Amino acid sequence: MWQGKKKALTFSFDDGVKQDLRLIKILNKYGLKATFNINSALLGKKGTVPHFGQTLCHDKVTEEELSTQYIGHEIAVHTLTHPFLTTLDEEEIVYQVEEDRKRLQEIVGREIVGMAYPGGGVNHDERVAKIISRRTKIKYARTIISTDTLSVGREDAYRYHPTCHILQDNLWQIVDEFLSYDGAEKKLLYLWGHAYELDAGEANPNGLDWAKFEMLCKKLSFRADIFYGMNAEILL
Repeated sequence: MWQGKKKALTFSFDDGVKQDLRLIKILNKYGLKATFNINSALLGKKGTVPHFGQTLCHDKVTEEELSTQYIGHEIAVHTLTHPFLTTLDEEEIVYQVEEDRKRLQEIVGREIVGMAYPGGGVNHDERVAKIISRRTKIKYARTIISTDTLSVGREDAYRYHPTCHILQDNLWQIVDEFLSYDGAEKKLLYLWGHAYELDAGEANPNGLDWAKFEMLCKKLSFRADIFYGMNAEILL
């Protein structure tokens, strides 16, 4: 696991927006790996999203872009249409997850085993997690609950909590803690967010824009003591 290294880094980005393509170029430049969580029924859809007083582009990537531009990174389920799964009955939950998985697998020609729960706030619960674990082929599912820690074991595979969101005020503090760690216990830095959020720049709570995100990637890159992997490579 982790090629014998004690530290691992992974990213997870939601929604499959056009800004992913810019993000991928930065990740590739610094040898970093990410998982992208996609709504297959929304591919190619145009739209906007409100974000800290701004209106940002929320155009979705096309099927062709998904199949050609995300090579080297993991594609995972984000449900077909981004509903709150906690409000749905069991059969609709299974349909939203499994149909998305099947469509994505057909598009990219790779096995799909992971997912991220769609929606903000309370977007998962024990009932939903059990349904997904019992009735789908998904092997792990990421929540939006930050632990603010570098510990590896967090709940279970179907309610897996990331370290922190890329816009958290304490992002850089956590990154520095991760980079300076030199102990025997395994440590994981699991960052998540949305590529479109970087368009907001200084309006973001911690001012993270595209230039600062590239600085972050550079800071984390090419270190001999870190395993760089997609979510499935690190969690499973």
